[in-house]
Amino acid sequence: MMDLLIPDKTHDESRQGEALMLKAETAKNNGRKLYIESYGCAMNFSDSEIVASILAESGFETTSDYSIADVIFINTCSIRENAEQRVRNRLREFTVAKVKNPGLVVGVLGCMAERLKSKFLEEEKLVDVVVGPDAYRDLPNLIDQVDSGQKAVNVLLSREETYADISPVRLNSNGINAFVSIMRGCDNMCSFCVVPFTRGRERSRDPQSIVAECQDLFDKGYREVTLLGQNVDSYKWKSKVEGSEPEAINSVSEAETNFANLLEMVGLINPNLRVRFSTSHPKDITDEVLYAINKYDNICNYIHLPVQSGNSRILDLMNRTYDREWYINRIDAIRRIIPDCAISTDVITGFCSETDEEHKETVSMMDYVKYDFAYMFKYSERPGTLAAKRYADDIPEEVKQKRLTEIVAKQQEYSFYRMQARIGRVERVLIEGFSKKSDKDYCGRSDQNAMVIFPVGEGYKPGEYVNVLIERSTTATLIGKVVE
Repeated sequence: MMDLLIPDKTHDESRQGEALMLKAETAKNNGRKLYIESYGCAMNFSDSEIVASILAESGFETTSDYSIADVIFINTCSIRENAEQRVRNRLREFTVAKVKNPGLVVGVLGCMAERLKSKFLEEEKLVDVVVGPDAYRDLPNLIDQVDSGQKAVNVLLSREETYADISPVRLNSNGINAFVSIMRGCDNMCSFCVVPFTRGRERSRDPQSIVAECQDLFDKGYREVTLLGQNVDSYKWKSKVEGSEPEAINSVSEAETNFANLLEMVGLINPNLRVRFSTSHPKDITDEVLYAINKYDNICNYIHLPVQSGNSRILDLMNRTYDREWYINRIDAIRRIIPDCAISTDVITGFCSETDEEHKETVSMMDYVKYDFAYMFKYSERPGTLAAKRYADDIPEEVKQKRLTEIVAKQQEYSFYRMQARIGRVERVLIEGFSKKSDKDYCGRSDQNAMVIFPVGEGYKPGEYVNVLIERSTTATLIGKVVE
């Protein structure tokens, strides 16, 4: 049985419920301890760093033991039903800590908080604070409210908040890879998705603040940044520019920075700073972005391009705003402009009214693209979404499961195919640390985002680049040795 391990998974199961820690600042310490754990996507883990930074300024220090905490926060996800159930189960586990310490503040942050709002306070009697993704600056005030005996809620969504001026603490970091949020919210109304309702309208960060954050990370020793957004390709920033021509004195125009421009700006910080990004949208990814990737060696040859379905009718029901032919056009463009680019995707099986023939079109899309990785799920109706309001969730569970099993098997085949094609090649690898299975091996990722395992040796260490000759592979891992 081949192993199917998916790099950079949108819902990284190895990190779900991770407790975050940072070094205490004794000068600001107020004697109170914060325990914060995160569920869901990379954006949530990035947001937890912002929360910790805000509360550190108020004197909190973090702990990895919730039983000694004064404040417990769970940063939540609403994408999948089982993620919400895990959070509810986790809240029940905190009941014992609340009994032992009646002054304990328990809060729910993030997308689940935004979606369920005050319903949380009614259903989960343990919960004192409910805070949406745009209201983290208000956390010190909300905690004060709870201390005075009140419940506290702030789930107001913002059209402006980007937390651009907050330098996130890097929690549980290896000091090598970091997430950098470039935008918040989403204007795409995909019918299956709750994000537009939980994270609000799309707004981009000032590019100069992004470049400054990435430069600071590089100066501190980080060697890879991942630019985060629900749809990075729609990144857009307009800045005022004073006229430089004599006749234009005192005139002001607007200069626009798009995602291709931003990629180039970050790529130019230093050739040794790798740049990745997530996630792209097929309707917005442009040739200009692809040429930017091709132009700079340190902008990684890896694109996550969710297809969701290979059938145009289902894509229309999903409100994806592209069809099968458009998606194939974008795939062809990637192959033409960046021949060595790895491509991953998201697939949903069993969406409302999907027929067997329409499912087969998704399978045929996988045959056409031969994805390097795929994140595959059965359709799970989320309350409040357009699909939940408009369409019946009418595909039997056993049919959903059968279709999911088929595409997982198909993806195993192509993941192995893509990995085998790298055998005999030399990959430039950024060493991240020891492999999970042995301290005699290092692990790191290739340009194409594949995990690479190779023996520990003298002369190289985590945070450095090495050239690795690939000798063999599994479905998801390349194995080799360092060469000059």
